[in-house]
Amino acid sequence: LVQLVESGGGSVQAGGSLKLSCVVSGYTNGIYCMAWLRQVPGKEREGLTSLYTDSNSTFVTDSVKGRFTISRDSAKNAVYLQMDSLKPEDSAMYHCAAGVRLYNGQDYYCSLRPVDYPYFGQGTQVTVSS
Repeated sequence: LVQLVESGGGSVQAGGSLKLSCVVSGYTNGIYCMAWLRQVPGKEREGLTSLYTDSNSTFVTDSVKGRFTISRDSAKNAVYLQMDSLKPEDSAMYHCAAGVRLYNGQDYYCSLRPVDYPYFGQGTQVTVSS
């Protein structure tokens, strides 16, 4: 079982920045993908960015490309989400997630589909005011 605990959420004005942290523990063998997801009440969970731990390759959805950056510190078993140029529409509960890698016939990669991440934390709330 994989445990993930997020922190770092809060309230910020539009244009501001926040850095979310996630500490990972438990049985992580076979876990090659770390991701950040977010969810607004009444809407489906959205995959934002993922990181393939073997290569540190990252994948980012268009809506946050250039503004959000995923990174990790393997020594601390931590994953981070740096969020810059925040917008009111970024307000949501943010979840750190862990999953297995996928293979497209040529390379391994990490998806942005929430369904591919069976492990995720309780979340940390981010509120962006205009």
